[in-house]
Amino acid sequence: MTKPLVTILDDERAIRQMLTDALEEAGFETMSFARATEFEAALKTAIPDVCLVDLSLPDKDGLTLVHRLALEQGASVIIISGRAQVQDRVTGLELGADDYIIKPFEPAEVVARVRARLRKAAPAPQSTETARFNGWTAHFERYILVDQAGQETAFSHAEGEVLRLFLERPKRLISRANMQETLGGAAGESFDRAMDVRISRLRTKLGEDPKNPRLIKTIYGAGYIFLGDVSWG
Repeated sequence: MTKPLVTILDDERAIRQMLTDALEEAGFETMSFARATEFEAALKTAIPDVCLVDLSLPDKDGLTLVHRLALEQGASVIIISGRAQVQDRVTGLELGADDYIIKPFEPAEVVARVRARLRKAAPAPQSTETARFNGWTAHFERYILVDQAGQETAFSHAEGEVLRLFLERPKRLISRANMQETLGGAAGESFDRAMDVRISRLRTKLGEDPKNPRLIKTIYGAGYIFLGDVSWG
């Protein structure tokens, strides 16, 4: 069985070595990089399962890189950063990161978070990666939405998690607690705001009227309901 590949992007040698040792001991394959340019070059041939990304990089803005990784690569992204402000965590999640770990941290915590992301990313037994609803087709293996005219629109890994949750539970109320339990992450203002942003972006990509959406309805004080007719396969 192929070992999951975890890439580590951090300009501190000691942190790269600490994470490499912990992850490889836990059974993962790793690749580590000190600069974003080296990391991006490696992505042309390597397909990581999880990317660990520091925000304070010497050659590029870490938040911009996180957004591109989530949108174009479809990889699970975990930010590792010394920035502990709530706004930094919220911004990272809004841009598509799946988790945010504040330095200093224990290597065992990172290993646990990586394993959690891989469990959530793994397809359910007998599940499929294509869903059709109301003239749209969602290809989860390619992170692409296709409309009736064949026009393609990309969505991020994080947006895909929310979309899949809706499509797997059509016409059922999904509360914030349901979302937090299914998607993971710490409950609270940061999680709620990240969900609001992802749902807003999904509505935009689905051509929804923000004042009167037809598919993803907000039930104020309760949660959301997806009103489309969904078929898988």
